[in-house]
Amino acid sequence: MIVDADEKRQAIQENFVYMENVGIRFGKVIALDDANFHIGKNEVVGLLGDNGAGKSTLIKCLNGFYKITSGHIYVNGTHADFNSPADARDAGIETAYQDLALVNLMSISRNFFLGRELTKKIGPFTFLNQKKMDEISARSLAEVGLRNIRAMHEAVNFLSGGERQAIAIGRASFFGAKLLILDEPTAALSVSETEWVLRLVLEAKESGLSVILISHNAYEVYEVSDRFVILEHGKNYTNIKKEDTDPKELIELIAGRLKK
Repeated sequence: MIVDADEKRQAIQENFVYMENVGIRFGKVIALDDANFHIGKNEVVGLLGDNGAGKSTLIKCLNGFYKITSGHIYVNGTHADFNSPADARDAGIETAYQDLALVNLMSISRNFFLGRELTKKIGPFTFLNQKKMDEISARSLAEVGLRNIRAMHEAVNFLSGGERQAIAIGRASFFGAKLLILDEPTAALSVSETEWVLRLVLEAKESGLSVILISHNAYEVYEVSDRFVILEHGKNYTNIKKEDTDPKELIELIAGRLKK
């Protein structure tokens, strides 16, 4: 942990996210205990740990879902005090959870614009601008490889897991996100879909996004990450660069059998 004031100021400015001594309690349960985390601009960080390690809690503190009970969060050089996920989105943070929070019975384009729907006025009445949303959704999804996707008016429950992840990534890119958080994005995907999603992560980085990739699969995360942060019981366990480790060692670190 950085203790020198000048070094801390520099770290806050150099990183898109800088989390310092973050703690959160639910009654008597300590979910995070003085956790530290940072991610640079245009960096992919693999956030790892066993079940209950605090990974999901950490990102929910970052994206405004939880209010921290101690510590500080800085986003893009400014102290952040998010009161809701909407505040985090306004700051450029987009999150795609494992279940993706898509509405199965709604159309692809409605899910793409969920909470940000385009409207048009006809006389005194306001209507959804469905045509415009369909056009933008189709174009944005084609840019992430969904060129043969079904019509934008079809429901998302017909989409595969990989196609659903592509919607999340395409949506983040279109709305100008600076940080994309992917929570177990390859869970239950086929081998080919997993390869596609990992390729999308690299393309997101190439387009200028920072990415936090949460996963249990050390081999998959290793392919696309620049650095790894491992949590254990709500605390920091390891922070290690890709060039200083390998997937087998990451598995040992996640299991708590090795310390670096």
